[in-house]
Amino acid sequence: MASVKCPKCGAPVDFDAKVKFLKCTYCSSLVHIDRAGAGFYYALPFRMTENDAVGIFRRWAAGSTKAKNLEREAQLGGAKKQFFPVYLFKRDVNGQEQVFVEPAGSTTLPGLHSLKVPGGDMVIYDDKFDPQGAELIQPDIEMTAYLGSMPGTAKEQALVFFPIWTLTYAWKGKSYQVVVSANSGEVFAADFPKRSSSAYLLVAILGFVAFLAEGLLATNYLTIALIAMAVTVIAVFGLSYTVAKRL
Repeated sequence: MASVKCPKCGAPVDFDAKVKFLKCTYCSSLVHIDRAGAGFYYALPFRMTENDAVGIFRRWAAGSTKAKNLEREAQLGGAKKQFFPVYLFKRDVNGQEQVFVEPAGSTTLPGLHSLKVPGGDMVIYDDKFDPQGAELIQPDIEMTAYLGSMPGTAKEQALVFFPIWTLTYAWKGKSYQVVVSANSGEVFAADFPKRSSSAYLLVAILGFVAFLAEGLLATNYLTIALIAMAVTVIAVFGLSYTVAKRL
């Protein structure tokens, strides 16, 4: 058996070396344990429903970098209500408090390595907290993996369960995954169907070549060159509009 001090009441708490979560026998607070010691165990409540998450996904899918009509053609396969674990470190750096957030669970999704945890929304995860049926993704990364690179001195360390909606969808026979923060509405995706830029690049090259030729023509035939430039402007605009509509 090992013993640590409860980060809330300071009472000594005995625990088995294999245990990661325990309840303080004095104040009933749930405590997270790893090789770095004891830390608070927090959670952020869900602020968005599944319908909210789907709506955010549709707006994200309509962005200019996404494949055309992705917001309408993406076939949603389901939504998982989950809590993703992150470590929150409060550090004293040159007399100023700074907060750092790092993932406690393995992930390849960009953004989950730099989540913004609003301190005012955090609540202690105890018997009174209602997870509302959400799955708790268990941490598989030790806090000690980050402590060596943290600046300053420690003020507080905590494990925070961050609310997310994990959506899966299919587009043209390929499956994708996207995560929507159920607290801030941010969207995280490692991969998604992208809008092709080759047609836009071709239009730009044709326009550049045409204007270059017309510039040379203007040295001897200014009026003809100006007329040709006006035609080129209209043609480039028309081609760009056609590409935007079809792609």
